Amino acid sequence: MSNKIIIAIDGTSSTGKSTLAKRLAKRLNYLYIDSGAMYRALTFYAIKKNYISKSHFEKNRLIQDLPNILIDFQYNKKNSKYEVHLNNFSVEKHIRSLKVSDLVSQIATIDEFRKEMVKVQHLLGANKGVVMDGRDIGTVVFPNAELKFYLDASLNLRVKRRYKELIDLNHEISLDDVFNNISLRDNQDINRINSPLKKASDSIVIHTDNFTLDELEEKLFSYVTPLILKN
Repeated sequence: MSNKIIIAIDGTSSTGKSTLAKRLAKRLNYLYIDSGAMYRALTFYAIKKNYISKSHFEKNRLIQDLPNILIDFQYNKKNSKYEVHLNNFSVEKHIRSLKVSDLVSQIATIDEFRKEMVKVQHLLGANKGVVMDGRDIGTVVFPNAELKFYLDASLNLRVKRRYKELIDLNHEISLDDVFNNISLRDNQDINRINSPLKKASDSIVIHTDNFTLDELEEKLFSYVTPLILKN
């Protein structure tokens, strides 16, 4: 399996993109890149600097700070996982909160931020052997990726998945809050001007409602095998 490729996984929120991307990356010994975590890290930075809240967004101040913001992925030997770092500090534990989720789509719509994140993503994928998930990986970041998936699921199932994830992380949250958050993010992601969420014309569409994670992993991997065994 030396013929390394780039695997792009796009789709709506809470469809299993990250979990399946991590599984594929581990199985292939590829680098897993959670592009959404990069925007979440930037959002977390903006929140800490008080540049953004539900009532205000000081976009220009955040743009001015970009040269001083380093977002990358570093390997954690304790849990054998790559974690997103903000200025050399792991922020994995901080970026999954609903507060960050409520604001991240605002930041992800700004062209200056997207260009900066895409630069980093291109560097990470330069040598291939990468599984990256997000909203525009197959359409904007890696339009020439050898394999593209688009995952979707019903809104109700996605809400239940996200709610369970937050409860497992000890967040105090209601099901209605999660429903409103995911509905808002869907609308923002699909209708934003810069790099909106959409299916790449050559992506493989998979609805994840009626499958277990093990079944989905096998389904995705069945498309990978012919490509990495070529030549």
